[in-house]
Amino acid sequence: MKYLFSIILLLILSSCKKDNITSTDNSNYKQARFFRDSKIPDSAFYYYNLAKNDYLKIQDSLGAGKSLVNMAMIQTQKGDFYGGIESSLEANKYLKKEKDSTTRSTLAISYNNIALSSNFLKNFEQSLKYYFKTLEYIDENNEIKFVCYNNIGDVLITQGKFSLAEKYLEKAILAKRPNYYSMALNNLAKAKYLNNKNYNPIPELYKALEIRKKNNDEEGLNSSYETLSEYFRLKDKALSLDFAKKMLLSANKNKSSKDQILALKKIIKLDPVNYLESFQKLDSISTNVQTARSKAKNQFAVVRYDVEQKNAQNQILKTKTFQQNIGIATLILTLVGGFLWNEKRKKNIRREKEQEKQLEVKNTELKYSKKVHDVVANGLYHLMIEIENNPDINRVKILNDMEKMYEESRDISHDRISEVDFHERFGKMINSYQTDDQKVIPIKYVEKIWEKIPQNTQSELFYVIREILVNMKKHSDATFVALKFEKDGNTLRITYTDNGKGIKNLDTQRGAGIRNTENRIDTIGGDIIFEENPNGGLIIKITIPIHSKYV
Repeated sequence: MKYLFSIILLLILSSCKKDNITSTDNSNYKQARFFRDSKIPDSAFYYYNLAKNDYLKIQDSLGAGKSLVNMAMIQTQKGDFYGGIESSLEANKYLKKEKDSTTRSTLAISYNNIALSSNFLKNFEQSLKYYFKTLEYIDENNEIKFVCYNNIGDVLITQGKFSLAEKYLEKAILAKRPNYYSMALNNLAKAKYLNNKNYNPIPELYKALEIRKKNNDEEGLNSSYETLSEYFRLKDKALSLDFAKKMLLSANKNKSSKDQILALKKIIKLDPVNYLESFQKLDSISTNVQTARSKAKNQFAVVRYDVEQKNAQNQILKTKTFQQNIGIATLILTLVGGFLWNEKRKKNIRREKEQEKQLEVKNTELKYSKKVHDVVANGLYHLMIEIENNPDINRVKILNDMEKMYEESRDISHDRISEVDFHERFGKMINSYQTDDQKVIPIKYVEKIWEKIPQNTQSELFYVIREILVNMKKHSDATFVALKFEKDGNTLRITYTDNGKGIKNLDTQRGAGIRNTENRIDTIGGDIIFEENPNGGLIIKITIPIHSKYV
């Protein structure tokens, strides 16, 4: 499902040799093809639209149909899936002479485009319907049919119909071309192991991977790495992560944003330690994709409406002497048509907003994954340090701390963390990092320091200080750490000082730990400053306004 754009290109290539200008030497069609071959799709779309109108004027239905099919493919490639389906369906109205070979090949491209767009919109039954329609118009000796069988198998895998998928992929694997064969082999192995958990697909998956490497099949490599990562997800997480990272590198190389997003989603799940960096990349790419798709939808709608409006105005100028009334009526109909067209676009935009809401839900899930990391992962590391620093710690104390972590992780589902014993708990957390060789001294730390400090601010400060102490323990080699607490009017100040290695090049080496603490302090309206200690080590100054609107 993820690499089907290549099929559009294959079908274009299969028909390009026969793609002569029909009925007349249409300059707009030639210009459109020039921009298409130059990979300037926006300009190609504009001139195909002009060419379509030229063909309609001379009643050349085949030329109009071919122009619309090319417009439909450009819309689909740019992410305007509804617009691509609409243009293909409009094209089919003009492709009536089905015994003509050029008409048949154009219909095959059109139906394939509808199937592809439907697949991306997750309308799998419609996608299958139009892939089967595509097969009806592909000649028996054309190897494109094997790709179509593969696409049908891919959709069936997505639907969980693995046995039926195997049936069509067994046909697809008869392809002679290496890229067609490796694509079918990879998907057939996937269908087999999903259908039978005891089946070993590794020989076939690696064979498909080697063929793709040998033939520099970049999109194919993305597919192989994704399949291998998914196969090892529950068997060998390290290997699964390795293939996910290879997929991301490959997707970056061939600038496939959809594969970059898929790879990053896998990496976030498999590498929670670096989830923040991966999530920021995912959020940036997803935002760019959504913006590009929204821009494409509006852009193509405006181009079509603009061309139609210009045609109407030209017609008025040509006929105003003899057919003034007809010209006015044409303009009115064009404006009405533009209004109806715009209404249809609004419906598509509303659908897009629903998809954005789904992305927002996913971002919320990632937010809670971050909370699990802060509460559970750092909590466990904190408990490990406490046991290491205090070998005589009793079993009851360990169980109590573990029960506290359990309660906190459970409370995440209610978006709250209980802090009834916060002062004592905060102090114990600080003291737990102290050893004979590493002194951690709280200064002016008294219970009233937390008065008028809201619970969410207390929780964020707990995580920030613990993050700082965890990083100190891991990286600083400090032997002395001081945490000074001061409250001045409506301001709480916490100053951290150590005599460790410090952080070289603070302005350039801002790792995930620093960014994480900065983000947390920012959410509660505070400031955090990292400075080099003149006596060696690190100084961190945290300032929180007690009555800020953020807290």
